[in-house]
Amino acid sequence: MTSTVPSDQILDAFRLDGRVAVVTGASAGLGVAFARAFAEAGADVALGARREDRLQETKALVEATGRRAVTARTDIAVPEDAHALVRAAMDAFGRVDVLVNNAGIGTAVPAHKETPEQFRQVIDINLNGSYWAAQAAAAVMEPGSSIINIASVLGITTAGLPQAAYSASKAAIFGLTRDLAQQWTGRRGIRVNAIAPGFFASEMTDQYQDGYLEQQSRRILAGRTGDPRELAATAVFLASPAAGYITGQTVVVDGGLTIA
Repeated sequence: MTSTVPSDQILDAFRLDGRVAVVTGASAGLGVAFARAFAEAGADVALGARREDRLQETKALVEATGRRAVTARTDIAVPEDAHALVRAAMDAFGRVDVLVNNAGIGTAVPAHKETPEQFRQVIDINLNGSYWAAQAAAAVMEPGSSIINIASVLGITTAGLPQAAYSASKAAIFGLTRDLAQQWTGRRGIRVNAIAPGFFASEMTDQYQDGYLEQQSRRILAGRTGDPRELAATAVFLASPAAGYITGQTVVVDGGLTIA
């Protein structure tokens, strides 16, 4: 592959003008932050999630930046829904350049009590759903495109909660990312990377018991939880020409949690 970085101004390499990004789990939390950031960087955005009413709120945020948006009700665990979301992007914008595999769920069920159905649901959405979306997007992507899988530091460490299913699903994202990069970067020009966030405000963290995040913050070298915009900025970078020589990697964005 030839270099993708513009030769005139380095900051231009971080822009996504004329690109189209697909964001799953775009109805709340980090998905909203990703969608807004990609629009601010110049991309039109296709938004997928199960809650259509909330998707309309994200769509309005994207359009407020001057960019276009399209929505599709998407249960990412259903392969047909993943393909329908990509088709919606193609029908509206004629291309797909970026996929952010953000949709996911978390549970905190003790392993000796977790049912097969509970465990499978987490794997089906967090891992299988990422695979179905990646397959659907890669089928229409041109060379120079980018897939960003959202993993978690809980695929690396633990955080005092019983999260076997969630941790297993997110650890699996590391391997999925490496293998898809190996298959698609050289042959198809599609870069595949992952982000492993630490603690960021989201619907999942809203479910934590009082005082839990404050307790975990003592483990974070930065001394605080992350701002969703910081995570979104990392995704924009990985999707942009500035990261054109990065593939198969997992970028940990955790304020130093995993090295403390």
